[in-house]
Amino acid sequence: MVTDVRMKPFDFQAALARAGLQPNGMPRVDAAASGGGGFKTAMAQALQGVSQSQLEAQRLQRELTLDNPAVSVEETMLAMQKANIGFQAALQVRNRLLSAYTEVMNMQV
Repeated sequence: MVTDVRMKPFDFQAALARAGLQPNGMPRVDAAASGGGGFKTAMAQALQGVSQSQLEAQRLQRELTLDNPAVSVEETMLAMQKANIGFQAALQVRNRLLSAYTEVMNMQV
């Protein structure tokens, strides 16, 4: 049984709103005034999303191993790739943050 797997289109306006930006790229005044959370909140949400995709991939792998007819190989492989890409992106962000921190700490004042 092949299931119809569809990806949601990228919602640019929602991404701007989560980042606390206006459509022209400038910071929103209301987000700054209300303490919109900023980078910490965005990073926590991103890591939670990566964790959820990894858990979903593990669940699909387990169901596929147990020969659940409702789970297809294609669906499982797609979930595994999504989890892998999310993890690699989080790893790259961590590496860039660590590099930036190291540069700032090595600056002479």
